[in-house]
Formats: sequence, C-alpha cells, structure tokens
Amino acid sequence: MSLGRYALNRLAFGVVQVVAVATVVFLLVQALPGDAAVALAGDDPNPERIEQIRTSMGLDRPPLERFGAWLWGLAHLDFGTSIVSGRPVSAFLADGLAPTAVLAVLTLVLLVPLSVMVGVLAALREGSRLDRALTSISVGLHSIPEFALAVVLIALFGVQLAWLPPTAVGVGGDLLGHPEVLVLPLVVLLARPICSISRLVRAGMIEALSSDYVRHARRLGLSVGRVRFAHALPNALAPAVQQVARTTDWLLGGVIVVEAVFVIPGLGTTLVDAVASRDLPVVQGLAVVFAVTTVAVNLIADLVAFRLSPRAVGVR
Repeated sequence: MSLGRYALNRLAFGVVQVVAVATVVFLLVQALPGDAAVALAGDDPNPERIEQIRTSMGLDRPPLERFGAWLWGLAHLDFGTSIVSGRPVSAFLADGLAPTAVLAVLTLVLLVPLSVMVGVLAALREGSRLDRALTSISVGLHSIPEFALAVVLIALFGVQLAWLPPTAVGVGGDLLGHPEVLVLPLVVLLARPICSISRLVRAGMIEALSSDYVRHARRLGLSVGRVRFAHALPNALAPAVQQVARTTDWLLGGVIVVEAVFVIPGLGTTLVDAVASRDLPVVQGLAVVFAVTTVAVNLIADLVAFRLSPRAVGVR
C-alpha cells in the first residue's frame, strides 16, 4: 500500500472517530444529573425564571434537534455560547490554548530526543551497570502518579529549597515570559513518558542490531555509526512513534492534573471549571477539541511509522 492511499484511509477513519466522539460527548453531557437551568436560576428560582432560561438555552427543544444544530455549528467552527458567562466557547478555547500548547509542545520537543538518547544508550550498553541503572530508574519513576510527583517536587524545590516557583500564580498565561515556572511542570509531564518510550527504543534497538539486514550491512564494511543510526535506529523507532502518539493522548489528561496542581490557566483548568459550573457548551467544545487533537496526532504518528517501517504498519 502506498503512503498516499494509507493516509487517505487513516484520514477517513479519523473523521468517523471525531463524529463518533462528538456524538458520545453530547449524549454523556445530556445524561449528567441535575438541570442547568435550575442551577443558573439562583438559590430561590421561580418556575417562570427557569422556563425563560431553558428557552434561551434551547433546552426546550428535542435532543435530536439540539444535537443536529450543534453538529452544524461545529462544521462551521461555531462551538456555541457559554450558558454561564454568555461568552463564545471559542473565546474560552483561545484564552486557555496558549498555556496548554506551551506545556504540550515543550514536553514533546524534549521528550523525543531524551527518550531516544536514553533508549539507544541503554541498548548499546546492554547488560551493563548503566543499562541496569537506567532500567531501575525507569521502573521507579513510571510507578509514581503525576499528582504525587508534582506535590513532592513542589514541597522540595518550591517550598523547602525555594529554588523554583511552586505555582504559576501571578504569571497568568505568559509562561514563556517566566520560564522558571515551567521547570517543575515539565519534569512531571516528562517523567513517565521518557521511561516508557526509552524502554521501547531500547528493545527495538537491540532487536534491530541483531537482525539479518544489520549483519549484512556490517559484512559490507559500513561504519559502525552508519549501521547503528542509519539502518538500525529507523526500524527501532517505529514502535516508539506509536507510543509517542499514545503519550500525546495521555498528555491531555496529564496536563489537566499539572495545570490544577501548579495553578496554570490552560484548557485543563477551563474544563474543570466548566464541569463544576455545568457549563455544557464549554464542556462539549473542549471535549471535541481534545478528540480532534488526539485523532490528528495519531494520524501523524501512523504516517511517520509507515514511512519508517511500512511493512510493520501495513501488517496491522
């Protein structure tokens, strides 16, 4: 199968996934207990006030009609209007996007080279003390939940030693203007993914170095560096690329935890606030954005993996 045909197949499947997620999100939001109109009417609401709110929010229309109108709006990049503040949902997305994007992009930019470096180093020193030490550290770090690691780092480096800011309070969305507040959140976000991806790179590199094509390349007199990094490494990276995509999915949840602990005003914080206030359009809009991001990242990862090792991907 050619790369172009594979890309079209994956893109079509991705569109179906997004529509399915949007449908499930709408149904789950509608199934939430309570009545948003009653919650917005105040502590002592009267029936007329509740009915006015329901009409203004469109809650008096049949669910199927509301779902169709919502999907039509999504197709035109209209995510609706907040029922709490009256602001467009797109405004909430714009406000929280920059901090979340900074955390996610910096994490991925640092994650890939660090994971490959650690995995290759362990593979080239297979069975050595360095390999065993890296394995032990990876297992230990991977077993620590994000929130627990965040609390420990804040207590140690933010409070006791006072080397780094414990939170981003007072910084707002300008994280790049205050890089010191990014250190601890990035350490938390990088800790577990580096452990898992580096182990995959190590295993793939060891398998590639013992393969027939690498032995043949050595018999041809190619240099050690070329054999390792031009022939073995690309095949070792194929499964790791898939793990990077899954890590990006995990980042959507990890960023929510990190933003809550370090008080970073990103999309995760916006989602938590919207759920607490039953701001249904904001919840739905953020869920769709997360779904589209997940599908897009997995599509890119599949294409990269196909390019690196087309037969391995084509078999799946």
